[in-house]
Amino acid sequence: MSSATFTAPVTGSIYMGLNPNGSKLFRTTNSAPWSRKTVSNGSRIHCMKVWNPINNKKFETLSYLPPLTDESIAKEIDYMIKKGWVPCLEFDLVGHVFRENSQIPNYYDGRYWTLWKLPMFGCNDSSQVLNEIQECKKTYPNAYIRCLAFDNVRQAQCMSFVIQKPTDP
Repeated sequence: MSSATFTAPVTGSIYMGLNPNGSKLFRTTNSAPWSRKTVSNGSRIHCMKVWNPINNKKFETLSYLPPLTDESIAKEIDYMIKKGWVPCLEFDLVGHVFRENSQIPNYYDGRYWTLWKLPMFGCNDSSQVLNEIQECKKTYPNAYIRCLAFDNVRQAQCMSFVIQKPTDP
């Protein structure tokens, strides 16, 4: 067998390269004028108000919502337990990351909050976590309190939300 039987004859090239007439391949009609294609912020459009950063710290998931009720916290904790994650409570008086002790990259003070007791391994009911939340609130009424979920298989934090923000930050 010769190599000629495996090759097809080339009759023409599809490659256009820098052909000045290449725009003829994809013809478009300019049916709408440019003024109709641009975005207008006319009287019919209402702009969204931006977040106020002054004395308004935002934290993890759900922090933009009003304070969570015990019922909504219980639903979030039930979700954690259903996924097989371990609930954990943390608290902190400052509540946000800052740089005070070092300026090296990836170092932040306040990244880790103080652990409230031990993670709740074996927890199978949200009421157990709610009891610990109430106890933590009584002990530290002027502290930020958050609930975390740890996945012991992946060895990672999977979920976090703030439960309490102090009234006088």
